[in-house]
Amino acid sequence: MNIHSPINRRTFLRGAGVSLALPLLDSAGWATGNTPAQPPVRMGFMYMPHGVIMDEFWPESPESYHTSPPPAIESLRPILDQCLMMKGISGVPTSPFSGAPHALELSTWLTATLPDADTRSRINIAISADQIMANYVGAHTLLPSLELATMPQTWKENQAGLHEAYYSHCSYRSPTQPVPAEIDPRNVLNRLFGKKGDAGSVTRANPLDRQMLDRVLVGARDLRQTLARADQQKLDEYLDSVRSVERRIAAIEMRQQEAALEKAGVRSTKRHDSDSPPIEVKIPEGDKRSEYMQVMCDLNVLAFQTDTTRVSTYIGSTPNGVSYPELGFTDKHHSQTHHENREEMVRKVAAITKFNIDQFAYMVNKMANLREGDGTLLDNCIMMWGSGLEDGNRHSRENLPFIIAGRGGGSINTGRFLPDVKGNQGDLLSTLLSCAGVPLDRPIGIATKQISEISTNS
Repeated sequence: MNIHSPINRRTFLRGAGVSLALPLLDSAGWATGNTPAQPPVRMGFMYMPHGVIMDEFWPESPESYHTSPPPAIESLRPILDQCLMMKGISGVPTSPFSGAPHALELSTWLTATLPDADTRSRINIAISADQIMANYVGAHTLLPSLELATMPQTWKENQAGLHEAYYSHCSYRSPTQPVPAEIDPRNVLNRLFGKKGDAGSVTRANPLDRQMLDRVLVGARDLRQTLARADQQKLDEYLDSVRSVERRIAAIEMRQQEAALEKAGVRSTKRHDSDSPPIEVKIPEGDKRSEYMQVMCDLNVLAFQTDTTRVSTYIGSTPNGVSYPELGFTDKHHSQTHHENREEMVRKVAAITKFNIDQFAYMVNKMANLREGDGTLLDNCIMMWGSGLEDGNRHSRENLPFIIAGRGGGSINTGRFLPDVKGNQGDLLSTLLSCAGVPLDRPIGIATKQISEISTNS
């Protein structure tokens, strides 16, 4: 008879100086006896600037939410029963910074707080919701939190005299400490799975060198024999995901190398004279922005699946000059949001919004198909997509667009569109942290209450 002994939850696969965290397995230390304990709740935030085209984003009614969702959220249709949308969440009032909408839209998104008006040239705002949660649960994981971005956080502008970092940061460890985000997927992969140098530091590995991963996989085959059948399948799926992410990052890097050679006049030996030269994939401004964003989303999924962290943020883009050539036009996002209802510009903003929600949908759909405990990874997550403006044309903030995906371990009543919620940004963040089991000693920012409609008790 095959006896499956429990393994420690923090067990790693190791080989050649490389360590690879395991997914949460029923055989691991968080499962006791024959009944697995409740998996931990994870929380992730994904951001897009400049608001949305409201008619393309908000469902027409609670009933049409499922039967005929608006174009912007069509990619979420397979899991709309695991999503929650609410109209009526207002942003932070902007006075005395009414002339600084783009400095405020990201900086207030997770703080629900205005920057300090007396110290405008220095960072002075509030600890953000993600870091409040990281302070509470971070001791249980390798990384207290994971911050990702698609663009460098280097935008130079000073609306209303505010510090330039307010344009590109959403996470604040303290009122005066913005948390930098990682834009290189290779560096993120090395944080989650990398070759260890002196004193445990992570060193850069050759992305095309498979030896280190191959050696770890030998250990995986040995471990697999000690697991129950369900955990064997879960481990196989996880290792396939690691391999897939590694290959895709390597492919991006290889195309960059080939494009750089072509640009320098060195023809690749891998193509015929009649072939088009390889596209130059600029990270993060490349022609295949979706590919880049999906790799980052996959890394977020791996980090949650392995319990390497329970908190993440992903800034899809910041309030500056990003464009989307993959959509067939090169106009800057910000310029198109000032459309004054001109049809072609409205169409482009709607396409950009849908593109960004599609990347969010890619991530949460994947989570919905990964088994964990008695449910799925998404069942045990709270994933929030949103923007710091309602309408980029008017810079309005009365009905900020948010999508919540995941049931938060059973704490969130999903599968609904609530068209008339009364609350603000701080109320929403405070409620979501409460659903994640994080106690608060004070409301977040401008919060005055919990939004009871979110809870499964509503």
